[in-house]
Amino acid sequence: MLTLLSYYYSNGGTRIDAQYSILLIAALAVMVLGIIAQSRVQSTFREYSGMQAASGMTAADIASRLLRSNGSSVQIAPTAGSLTDNYNPQTGCVSLSQSVYSSRSVAAIAVAAHECGHVMQYESDYTAIKFRNSLLPIANIGARFSYLLVILGLIMGAMGHIVSLIGVALFAFALIFQLLTLPIELDASNRALDMLTSGGYIQRGEEEAAARKVLRAAAFTYVVAALSSAISFLRLLSIANSGRRN
Repeated sequence: MLTLLSYYYSNGGTRIDAQYSILLIAALAVMVLGIIAQSRVQSTFREYSGMQAASGMTAADIASRLLRSNGSSVQIAPTAGSLTDNYNPQTGCVSLSQSVYSSRSVAAIAVAAHECGHVMQYESDYTAIKFRNSLLPIANIGARFSYLLVILGLIMGAMGHIVSLIGVALFAFALIFQLLTLPIELDASNRALDMLTSGGYIQRGEEEAAARKVLRAAAFTYVVAALSSAISFLRLLSIANSGRRN
């Protein structure tokens, strides 16, 4: 980023591109949104960690029952940290964080059920998650090397425009990956709420509304991530095109 900025502020700052300036401001705005989103996740989880579910069961026990009732052999295990919950299809394990595993709160149960929702996606061959995962290798390459290729293209001058565009194209796969992640996360949350309410693990009404708020707060972080990737893509494209003009 600093290299790119120094390029645009060269020659006494006269070459700064207006479009790039707008995108930079947008990126800063999204960065602030990201901080707000993470804060909202933490505060919402803390708020509903004080609401004990009427079922009296721990999040780990409920997650195990949800998986068994859906014919899954995936295991439940504790993991260090707070809100580090995840499902790893390679190990066949749902890892629940310390603040979730043994908790009987609606917040913890919602988080655990969300990870079980991901298990159901994999085991039902959910199309979106299969397609997204097929993009993962090239998306990782794009996220790591796109900026380097764009910078290299700028250094090479006019002949480097193709190199810069290759970097932009690679980042496009990272953007698509992020855009696909949002509906996947929303689907996992919907599956979680359906399983919890239909199984009687949380009561309809206040408990269901609390669980929904926890999951929506988490989903907002993926909205911000998608926005951030979209702005980064436009910023890279603007830089590549400006390099050709200059």
